[in-house]
Amino acid sequence: MHAPPCARKSGAAHAAALGGIAALALIGAPARADAPVALSATYTADIGATLSGGADHRARYLDNLDITADTDLDTLLDWQGARAHVHVLNNMGKRPNDGAGTLQGVDNIEVGKAAPRLYEAWIEQDIGKASLRAGLYDLNSEFYASDTAGLLIAPPFGIGSELAAAGPNGPSIFPSTALSLRLRAPIGEDAGYVEAAAINAHASTLGDHGGVDFSFDDGLLLIGEAGHALGPARLSGGVWAYTRKRDSYFAIGPAGDPVRHRSWGAYAGLEAPLATWGERRLDGFARAGFSDGHTTPYAYGVQAGVLLAPALGARPDSAFSLGTHFARANREFRRSVRCDGHRAAGGEFAIEATYADKLTEFVTLQPDVQIIGHPSAIRGVPVAVVGTLRVTIAFATGA
Repeated sequence: MHAPPCARKSGAAHAAALGGIAALALIGAPARADAPVALSATYTADIGATLSGGADHRARYLDNLDITADTDLDTLLDWQGARAHVHVLNNMGKRPNDGAGTLQGVDNIEVGKAAPRLYEAWIEQDIGKASLRAGLYDLNSEFYASDTAGLLIAPPFGIGSELAAAGPNGPSIFPSTALSLRLRAPIGEDAGYVEAAAINAHASTLGDHGGVDFSFDDGLLLIGEAGHALGPARLSGGVWAYTRKRDSYFAIGPAGDPVRHRSWGAYAGLEAPLATWGERRLDGFARAGFSDGHTTPYAYGVQAGVLLAPALGARPDSAFSLGTHFARANREFRRSVRCDGHRAAGGEFAIEATYADKLTEFVTLQPDVQIIGHPSAIRGVPVAVVGTLRVTIAFATGA
């Protein structure tokens, strides 16, 4: 599925980029010991190209700037047990998936519309051992998240495609969030947790057309998750549902209107250490999720992989990750592929390998390669091979 054509960079976008560079310089400066706010900035730049298969082999540049501020409100305002978080992002550049032509995407900083956005802005209050968070919130920061998969750049390793494609315009995840209320509590002596959230079904924030959506006309996304430690391993699982029915992806009723269905799903994940060699450690992860099979293109998806860190004994900041993902296209999506004159595959699968290493204290270099089979779930389409070079520049200063 392809995003709309990329708009030209506006003067506002260039100004935002210049402001971001200034922020990087400011955050890189020495911090005052009594600073009430912890600041961080991360600039990520990718150059990606489809090396084989796909629609073209042009190199495309894209970037992502994150600026965050975290405040302990107890220290700043004598508001006991409260914290505030603000996260601004700016994206510019092209879309590598225009060349690759995949269904799930190939780069986790690619966006449909390049623009600066207020990504998150929330306040969190402790309630005993639990905490309540309210505001603009990225649900994937805590739900359906896998730390071990964090180095991989294909979007399905961030959040399962069956949930990422749900709702009127996707859930409250990158790059557009929504007003949310989240409650989280530990289980036992921090051996596990339970969490639940109610989130505006229409994701829209400052920087998107119309700004923050206060209407809640599309209802809510309700999601819950629980996790528990099994020795050194961690097991988690969750369920989600929208409060209002959604249009079927393809099915049409007798009157010619889309058939409407309840939109819901569930997922589970496991992360565990697999082996150690001195300071080197190999961790593994496996996840699976499914949907109702009507309101997103995906019936279910699975992801698995490993992370070796450090990857080289002589390079303490090096890391290597290998992952694979598969998304099963639902029956209605496969029917739409056939209606377009193609032979439908059961789904789309991929393998990704990536290596990252710090060149300096602030700069990380990361080459990445992905091999995608049955792009867009179409049989007979050549395998797509995508190469990406990622450069990350990060600064932080503590409160």
